[in-house]
Amino acid sequence: MRAPAWTLAVGAMLSVQLGASLSIGLIAAIGPGGTAWLRLLFGAAIFLLIARPPLTKVRRRDVPIIVGLGFTQGLQTVTFLAAIERIPLGTAVAIEFLGPLSVAAFASRSLRTVVWPAVAFVGVVVMNEPWAGSVDVVGVGLAFLSAIGWGAYVVLMQKIGDRFEGVSALSLTVPIAAILVAAVGVPQMIGSFEPIHLLIGAGLAVLLPVIPWAFEMLALRRMNATAFGTLMSIEPAFGLLLGFAVLHQVPNALQVIGIVLVIVAGAMAQRGGGREPLDAEPEGAAARTGEGVTESRRSC
Repeated sequence: MRAPAWTLAVGAMLSVQLGASLSIGLIAAIGPGGTAWLRLLFGAAIFLLIARPPLTKVRRRDVPIIVGLGFTQGLQTVTFLAAIERIPLGTAVAIEFLGPLSVAAFASRSLRTVVWPAVAFVGVVVMNEPWAGSVDVVGVGLAFLSAIGWGAYVVLMQKIGDRFEGVSALSLTVPIAAILVAAVGVPQMIGSFEPIHLLIGAGLAVLLPVIPWAFEMLALRRMNATAFGTLMSIEPAFGLLLGFAVLHQVPNALQVIGIVLVIVAGAMAQRGGGREPLDAEPEGAAARTGEGVTESRRSC
């Protein structure tokens, strides 16, 4: 019996946030760049083992999309880990969510939905309390960069998701992400690397990118964009809860109000405008018919 699609989406979100919270120790040891590189390196190795790269199916017009997706996966991963080194996990996730929320709202072509990114932004401001003079500008800036990466990830994954079936495309994009992040990660971890970090990095790679990116692709083949987007809007809550449970980051009342605003904005922005899920097509079928737009996300 197959697991319901919504359980795959929720499982992906929990895996992302658990992996993020458990990465703090490794980040302290080898830096966010080193941690991101190890996770992507082992993630790439696992995807290459479980999915044959569809090299014979790649067409010239696919190359910019594949490279672009690999770049955004690397950008999102390293900037998010750098952000949670400086700001609470729940706050970083809420800021990062502005990326896909904005993409969803503006893609709807409805003036009504454009207001929801603004509501979410208000929630982020409330969470950071700039009037108290305690904003970590660098941490917030890194989280916004991660939001840009997540938003681009959604757009590019829409194109890749219908072009290649299963998770085969990830065996192309994740190695690209690992190669790109190596330029930042390898120099950062030199001098502090120990063999135990390999084992930790391999374990964290299972939590992200392997489980969530694979689960999201599978879920999106069996649920429409509206349902998936609405589920995704609760991810900031998972970040807040796991930040509290694992990292003992206790939110104040304003931070709770802020994250509720983000969650409500995310849920409301996804109402309507979704397509019916497509049946899995053979690789290349979507390119021939011109049909199919599959959504996905993160990350970290």
